[in-house]
Amino acid sequence: MNVRDKPCTQDGRLREVFGAPVADLYETAAGPDASAALTRALEIRSFLALAEEQVARICQRVHEAMRPGHDMDELSADQLRMDAQWLEAALSARDGYRTALGDLLRTMPPPGQQTRPVRMTQQTITTTLPPATAAPAPQRAGAARERRP
Repeated sequence: MNVRDKPCTQDGRLREVFGAPVADLYETAAGPDASAALTRALEIRSFLALAEEQVARICQRVHEAMRPGHDMDELSADQLRMDAQWLEAALSARDGYRTALGDLLRTMPPPGQQTRPVRMTQQTITTTLPPATAAPAPQRAGAARERRP
């Protein structure tokens, strides 16, 4: 299954902000006129969808191992500790992606508002050279000084 097709807890928020279903947003992001905010939001959304899928898989594995009627001799404390570590890592990643996506959606410009390029002007300084009739520089100007004993 393609990450575009995986459900994500933030799909409704993306639809609300960008005004289109996630599948349509991915199509728009593939085009030449896609905004940087949309591209970044969908990239984070893809990572979030994968992290949420990891959380779900780990939970299913633990529930399967603990289901009633399951052979107690097959339980492994080491395996359950490993699953707990994996779950902690997956939840941490999910929380980080949710935070990053929320921050992006909160700080991006409103949809339809074009960002204007900043026009930078560089100040120029003009100087005038002294007239050509000025006194010539001394003969030793700029030469290294002789050392005296």
